[in-house]
Amino acid sequence: MGFIPEEGKSLPPPGLVNRNSLWLAGVGWVSAVLHNAINHRPPVKSGVHRQFLLATIGWFIGYHVTKYENYTYARLDRDMNEYIKLHPEKFVPKEQKTFAEIVEPFHPVR
Repeated sequence: MGFIPEEGKSLPPPGLVNRNSLWLAGVGWVSAVLHNAINHRPPVKSGVHRQFLLATIGWFIGYHVTKYENYTYARLDRDMNEYIKLHPEKFVPKEQKTFAEIVEPFHPVR
């Protein structure tokens, strides 16, 4: 699809089973079942071809949404790392504190 620029095509493809594909396939299937129920047909038994079609369309859209999401997060990570490399004075490492230095001393009240 045309939503991802050329630089995003070098990313590895997402898995076929991902959360967006599952959710949108479920939404497609439920919409077909709901349409059957509204039209007073047996909800799950009639229009199985439409249920399969809408679930497949939802799966396809979810897959491409995941590809775009991965590209967006990769671009943001690249920009953030580039900013850190350009401005190292803003990201000096802090001294490590122990847990006892962070937490206040505990005095039980009886």
